[in-house]
Amino acid sequence: MSDRPSPELRPVLNESGIEVQPLYTAADVDESGGLAMLGAPGEYPFTRGIHRLMYRRQPWTMRQYAGFGNPHETNQRFKYLIANGQTGLNVAFDLPTQIGLDSDDPLAEGEIGRVGMSVDTLRDFEVAFDGIDLAKITVSLTINGAAAILIAMYLAMAEKRGYDLKQLRGTAQNDILKEFIGRGTWIFPVEPSIRLVGDTIEYCAGHAPKYSPVSVCGYHIRESGATPAQEMAYAFCIARAYADEVIRRGLHVDEFAGRLSYNFNIFGNLFEQVCKFRAGRSLWAKIMKEQYRAEKPGSMWLRMIAGGGGGGLTFEQPELNIVRGAYYALISALSGAQTMALCSYDEAYTIPTEYSARISLRTMQILIEEMGLTETVDPLGGSYYVETMTNRMRRKMEEIIAETDAAGGIVRLVSEGIIQAKVSAQAYQMQRDIESGRFPKVGVNRYRNETEEEHPVEFHPYREEDARVQIEGLNRVRAGRDEAAVARALDRVARDAQAGANLMPAIVEAVKAYASVGEITKQMVKVFGRYREPIRF
Repeated sequence: MSDRPSPELRPVLNESGIEVQPLYTAADVDESGGLAMLGAPGEYPFTRGIHRLMYRRQPWTMRQYAGFGNPHETNQRFKYLIANGQTGLNVAFDLPTQIGLDSDDPLAEGEIGRVGMSVDTLRDFEVAFDGIDLAKITVSLTINGAAAILIAMYLAMAEKRGYDLKQLRGTAQNDILKEFIGRGTWIFPVEPSIRLVGDTIEYCAGHAPKYSPVSVCGYHIRESGATPAQEMAYAFCIARAYADEVIRRGLHVDEFAGRLSYNFNIFGNLFEQVCKFRAGRSLWAKIMKEQYRAEKPGSMWLRMIAGGGGGGLTFEQPELNIVRGAYYALISALSGAQTMALCSYDEAYTIPTEYSARISLRTMQILIEEMGLTETVDPLGGSYYVETMTNRMRRKMEEIIAETDAAGGIVRLVSEGIIQAKVSAQAYQMQRDIESGRFPKVGVNRYRNETEEEHPVEFHPYREEDARVQIEGLNRVRAGRDEAAVARALDRVARDAQAGANLMPAIVEAVKAYASVGEITKQMVKVFGRYREPIRF
């Protein structure tokens, strides 16, 4: 008999570095911490869900990511998705809009409307949301560097159409710290950027209390190379930084925490993903209750949108991404997400087509209508494996948070580029592992089609006509607006930025006067300057 160990006995580690045993029993649950943090759905610490009946009462919101070209085209796509059963909108913006450039800025050339909707003035919002009932369809704005401006535009547009801002619901991503870590669409240095996030939270608490001005995005941190445990832990560190900024201004945590939300990623091992959300839900509740002394249950809720991460999709054999997407949706449902934004199979290549977006929408609808995912709460609860791994994931997140705090805190580590360097190194190692086959990826390093012809994917075309139409529209707005009112409003933006006042009232005044994204951004740049990324070796 051979002395070589069998493959089953070789250690197996999940991405977060936690060893997976071949069998789990009640003893493993006890050893990992027991069921002390389990509780009941809708009750602290909310491990099993933030609502008592969860999907039995109301299924998750289906919110596909959409937006491209000019506002007219985006409006048509919005209406198509709504007509096909989508219950929320998740708006993509082009790169010039994301970094505060107008469409006629020379730096915007070639990027207008390419990866999202182009927005210059309030008029673009009026066109994009024409005919859409904002009381029935909640809107999420995927914007960060220029978030304060676009939140102001959304509120101004809604108010102009007669909606009561006290009742208006919606979400803005507005998580600038993860932009420094993951995506790079920053504008201002770290400190004034955090100030602007604080301005939006403070302003919405007083003027639009049901609007969620921040959706903290572990999503992009994960896409940039973080492990699942790091994704959650770093997101919590970021959320605490924003909470500290607002509390420093005199607000009580219960005045705003109930409108903080999260955007998380899903790709990888099914059980690790489910357990990270169950663990994260209870850990966030514990942080809010014990560290921030929150009293309202809603302040302790981990309200989240979760869908498939584009980082899990592949260029190779793209049809397999439909299968991956179905599992991502399943994970999201098993994890208790409030909103699902499922990626489309062609997102590794291009902006999703109507066809691919419809497949993703139908995938979510199948889970609701056919698969029984809405019939009972937390169906994996009580599993020896799931409860043990939930406890161990929570412990791992706590360790990462403690390490981050001990090293100076998330703001300092982001400002100095330390977190960015860490996750970038991990992303590089993961790519090496995929290329070597150490990390399995079906269709990439497993079961490749070396000779079979790949099925073509339809690419979203970039049209110069879109840029021309957008610039012409901007020029018409400028020709018809009150330039004296614009000048006064822009001057107020600069003065309030210099004085340290909350900038949202000045920005709202400016967008109502039809000042452009670029014009408002330039006023703040005069005071704040622009961010320069630190290079670490």
